[in-house]
Amino acid sequence: MIKISEAIIVEGKYDKIKLSSIVDAVIIITNGFGIFKDTEKLELIRYYARKTGIIILTDSDAAGRKIRGYIKSAVSEGKITNVYIPDILGKEKRKDKPSAEGKLGVEGIETKILLEAFSKSGITASEEVKTSDITKFTLYELGLSGSPNSRELRARLQESLELPHQLSAGALIEVLCTMMDSEELKRLTNIIKEENNGI
Repeated sequence: MIKISEAIIVEGKYDKIKLSSIVDAVIIITNGFGIFKDTEKLELIRYYARKTGIIILTDSDAAGRKIRGYIKSAVSEGKITNVYIPDILGKEKRKDKPSAEGKLGVEGIETKILLEAFSKSGITASEEVKTSDITKFTLYELGLSGSPNSRELRARLQESLELPHQLSAGALIEVLCTMMDSEELKRLTNIIKEENNGI
């Protein structure tokens, strides 16, 4: 398992499952062409591009190239690294038949080849291995969820951290885990409550 500080953008959940077994990183799914209409996810991708940089890892077929091109054109600032998988003919085990172009997608590529693809693109393991303990319960304890003022408090927190406004609680947790631990979040939340008369 290698730690990568950049957020990795992949097409589907099976790609994410595959990558999660070999890299410790934030992995964002585009849901195929779903990214074209998903403004929240696009905001999240833009945020990571500015803060940590993003890695685009799509399939090597026409659809993958289209998604890669769309993300590149939609992200105006920050760092983008493209990681390309080789054209390998075949079909994923879970599928009845090969894809339209007959090529393996990210999920079907061997671990060794995936790691080589990262290496060729200049992506190396990050030294920083900081694990966070922020969970849904942490948000609840701090009043960031489950209370009458939660929405406003979350909005103030996201504003103070320069995060996209349209984040679901799940997406917020994932982002916060890359930034801080629960103690730091508690301190920040308390400051925001004091500045806003205890919202």
